[in-house]
Amino acid sequence: MKIPKNWTFEDKDVAKNFDSHVREQLPWYDLATQSIVHISRHYIPYKGLVYDLGASVGNIGNAIKDILKERNCEFIAIEKSKEMAEIYNCDYGELVIQNINNYNYKKFDVCISFLTLMFLEPKFRVDFLDNLYSNLNEGGAIIIFDKIESDGGYIGTINLRLTLAEKIKKIENYKEIIDKELSLCGIQRPIKYKLLEKYSPSLFFRFADFVGYIIEK
Repeated sequence: MKIPKNWTFEDKDVAKNFDSHVREQLPWYDLATQSIVHISRHYIPYKGLVYDLGASVGNIGNAIKDILKERNCEFIAIEKSKEMAEIYNCDYGELVIQNINNYNYKKFDVCISFLTLMFLEPKFRVDFLDNLYSNLNEGGAIIIFDKIESDGGYIGTINLRLTLAEKIKKIENYKEIIDKELSLCGIQRPIKYKLLEKYSPSLFFRFADFVGYIIEK
């Protein structure tokens, strides 16, 4: 896949190759997905409503659809990229082509945000999460998996190198790693922990600067 100079999901080549690309760049992607499936099973109620934010081509929807079917749930996947939506491949629920920040959320039971918040402009994040949490039903959960700002110092250097060490196990052309990092400048902005702190999040996954949190109500 040719890496765009400025990273975008609104690119047919990116969309077509997204599944293989993301697994090359993030070697723990499938483990993180399965962690989210396991956690979701504990919160999805019978006839509940589940959102998938930044649904890409259907990874999360396909991973949890058996749970959704068994519990007769409503499932809404939201993806703003028309190019991604064209090859979205989950056959359960509804796909909405829209920016997650502009969507009119209904009261829901589970919301999954998998590698999505880091692509939402920082100026929108506080209000977006407040709105999301206000629509979360009692007993429900928001599952957030994202890149978090580095701890800094030597630990930050170690985490960066840990990520690189795992990437080069799958990517032979190291230039692709550099090209991808540079293409993300100004597009991908890691989240800050203080963005989530007031919701008392529970950590369930961490690999270097990538984290998974559960927010309950």
